[in-house]
Amino acid sequence: MIETVERKQWLRALMLMVFFLGSASVVGILFDLIGFPETNIVIIYLFSVILISRFTLGYAYGITASITATLLFNYLFTVPYYTLTVDNPSYFITFGVMVTTAVITSALTIRTNQNKQHAEEREKEAKALYSLTSRLTDAVDISQIISISIHIISEVLDCQAACVPFDHKGEPAPFFLQEVGANKQVKIELKEPQELKDQILNLRNGYDASSEDFHDWPIYGQDHILGVMRIPTENARALDHTHKRLLLSMIENTALAMERVYLAEERLKSREETTQERHRGNLLRGISHDLRTPLSGIMATSEMLKEMTDSEDSRYSMMEAINNDAIWLHSLVENVLSLTKLQDGRLILKKEKEALEEIIDEAVRQIKKRSPNQRITVSMPNELILIPMDSKLIMQVFINLLENAIKHNPSAAPVDIEVQKDSEAKEVTVSISDQGQGIDENDLENIFQPFYTSSSKHADAYNRTGLGLAICDSVIKAHGGQIEARNKKDKGAELIFTLPLEGEPNGKAE
Repeated sequence: MIETVERKQWLRALMLMVFFLGSASVVGILFDLIGFPETNIVIIYLFSVILISRFTLGYAYGITASITATLLFNYLFTVPYYTLTVDNPSYFITFGVMVTTAVITSALTIRTNQNKQHAEEREKEAKALYSLTSRLTDAVDISQIISISIHIISEVLDCQAACVPFDHKGEPAPFFLQEVGANKQVKIELKEPQELKDQILNLRNGYDASSEDFHDWPIYGQDHILGVMRIPTENARALDHTHKRLLLSMIENTALAMERVYLAEERLKSREETTQERHRGNLLRGISHDLRTPLSGIMATSEMLKEMTDSEDSRYSMMEAINNDAIWLHSLVENVLSLTKLQDGRLILKKEKEALEEIIDEAVRQIKKRSPNQRITVSMPNELILIPMDSKLIMQVFINLLENAIKHNPSAAPVDIEVQKDSEAKEVTVSISDQGQGIDENDLENIFQPFYTSSSKHADAYNRTGLGLAICDSVIKAHGGQIEARNKKDKGAELIFTLPLEGEPNGKAE
């Protein structure tokens, strides 16, 4: 197709050269018969060269016309006539001036013509981009963007453009939308979506021409591919540099519009999730506040009834079970309240320098109330370790981690607490480990997520609510420390967290 177009352009240029030079020769003969001077005939030939340069493309035609005009002038109007020989040497100067003038004039005319053509192309390109951009601005979803884009591209390139959309995960749709007529678009099944994806992903720049029916241009977003613009092979091969540049510009505008829609969808989804999270937090907070008072009463009453009942009495175990469950529920309520405050950013850290040993002793004492038979070993430096902390929150961290360890620990095995001070790093590392079966590898990355529970029995701590470790994570990070979980080499799991020896001023927990 390209060769056919070039052949037509060459034939048109040849016909123009024959017409204008022939006309100039006829007029020159008339001028010679009338007796006009030769300079007038030279001007006629120069004018014909200008016209040829004006209506043809490229310097070759203008230069060829200049030389041909000089030869015609020599053949028809210099002695001896009808030959290319010259008797008068002064004619060589005339021929030289004539060729030089014709070439320069032709070059200037061609340059002007090319500038005009480039200006028209830029104007056409600007109009096409403006039309595309203005219509894409009003598009509200991906399907509209694709429809508008292939319609405009089909009009500008005079082809039947098509587009394959990709989803958020970068997977191609099983179809492509193609313009098949004036304001008519159809969905066509895409036979090998995965093959198309692989070809596009391996494409670093340019386009893919492996298909017999289409040349494919990728539509890239910031993070992943958004789609593929398809131009029929015959039309794609006929595209010159200008039209390819225009096509790339329109594809970039399409990508920007698609990115805008995806970002708007993500913002809407994020806003909905935020609203749902706020409602959930308000609900949990309200329920937790309502449960606090009756739970405190149940705990106190059950504890009092235990003390009033002989341990051999059959009712004693029932009261003990009620007391333990009430304690667990109260701990759960405190965890829910702390979590909602942390997530809302309303929890104020009240930091004071506290002795870490006292915090650990108090946490162990409270755990012993609930699990009196559990052995807990503590290993820490002999020196007094003072840490700026919110003692209530750090106490809750120790209790949650100890409950988690006891939950997974064999009844006869101890739970170990180990404290190490790193003076150079200016932090304290605390390790709480058990001798259970460890944590499933699939759960290690997720156990600090709120409400995360595993299908295995080694999930989050107490009664598997999925809150205890999430609160520990938030509290430790609010204090400027880090927390992680890992399995020990021999047996069991180990939860390790750090606390800085020099803390930030009091403020909101992030």
